[in-house]
Amino acid sequence: MATALLIAAPASGQGKTSIVAGLARFYARQGKRVRVFKCGPDFLDPMIHAAASGNPCENLDLWMCGEEDAAWRLARAAETADVVLVEGVMGLFDGAPSAADIARRFGLPVLAVIDAGSMAQTFGALAHGLATYQPDLPFYGVLANRAASAGHAEMLQESIPADLRWCGTVPRDAEATLPERHLGLHQAAEIDDLMTRLDRMADHLEKTPLATLSMPTDAVSPAPALCVPLGTFHAVSSQSVPPLLNGKTLAIARDAAFCFLYPANLELLESLGAQLIFFSPLAGDALPACDALWLPGGYPELHAATLSQRGGLFAQLHDHVNADKPLLAECGGMMVLFDTIADKEGNTHPMAKLLPGRVAMQERLTALGGQEADLPEGALRGHTFHYSKTETSLTPLTHARRQRPLAGKTQGEAIYRTRRLTASYVHFYFPSNPAAAAALFLP
Repeated sequence: MATALLIAAPASGQGKTSIVAGLARFYARQGKRVRVFKCGPDFLDPMIHAAASGNPCENLDLWMCGEEDAAWRLARAAETADVVLVEGVMGLFDGAPSAADIARRFGLPVLAVIDAGSMAQTFGALAHGLATYQPDLPFYGVLANRAASAGHAEMLQESIPADLRWCGTVPRDAEATLPERHLGLHQAAEIDDLMTRLDRMADHLEKTPLATLSMPTDAVSPAPALCVPLGTFHAVSSQSVPPLLNGKTLAIARDAAFCFLYPANLELLESLGAQLIFFSPLAGDALPACDALWLPGGYPELHAATLSQRGGLFAQLHDHVNADKPLLAECGGMMVLFDTIADKEGNTHPMAKLLPGRVAMQERLTALGGQEADLPEGALRGHTFHYSKTETSLTPLTHARRQRPLAGKTQGEAIYRTRRLTASYVHFYFPSNPAAAAALFLP
């Protein structure tokens, strides 16, 4: 059995990522084997959790990834881990499916993290609402984050109903929080004092009841025990895939500008037989000898001045496409293939000129949500999340479909195809259709 907990909140910005990472760090430095998952299509939080736990952090999403995919990944983790932590997305009940849906489906006890910094007795009302809004939710308890003082913490504890488990408080501490920017948190590799911050949060959590893994099983109703039997995850075998990419070398850009890579995607590509070679455009690496190429998303707009100097690499990209070799460019990877990128300051930088048009950063988020694309290779699910817009004369091969219509419209992101180059704002989750994913990297 593994000790399992889903950590959620009433909304974004409550500090749940810092709490989850702090718990992972605390348990890991105790010598526990820790696996962390993130609800929803997220890249940045998993980087933090991987650093805190010492293991890759995978995504759980009942729409994008699928229920079977979530089930076997949880089961696999529970077979070897002492602790399985799952971070929710946005608010506990936000989205369809939501973190609450995942908790119910897999019997994961829910810990609610609430930012109590600007409230007192209302804390108890909010905790009560989260615990009782859906009566069948396996609710475990509540943790108060950013408490101002010992007196404030006592007031918060007194406010909660007697039938809710109190899991303690974490004080307001800027040195234990994680820095953010326009797409969310900073990448783990960019936070120089990351482990210091994680240790500081772990020290705070050590003073709460969550520090004890062998938590009481006689919890007041409706809180369940934290020791979740492996069978609760309804383990199934991982999807077996034929070696469709056997003998193929796949080059993947990976650095601070191209960093949005699902661990599940990399794992699947290797299962398909591909040899993965990583290179860094920012570091000036040349394109490795390869049969296919993947330019994932990331932050090219933050490194546009450096990337604009990579004329040699851009020439290699042209040669690669002209040789009819496959290239998948997702979001930031696609942005680099246009003529220019205009950053948030309005500075224009020349790019690879493989796709006609320009990219310009915007002040506000321009697209967000799950998307599904019917490609010639098959249907693939993924998501989109970006602050830029493109202007191009290209005619799209097709458009993805939104998971949830916006103002009654289902049309999603444009997907471009020229020769064997496929480009769009969609970040695909390859295990949603392994055969289609493999076909994107075949001539």
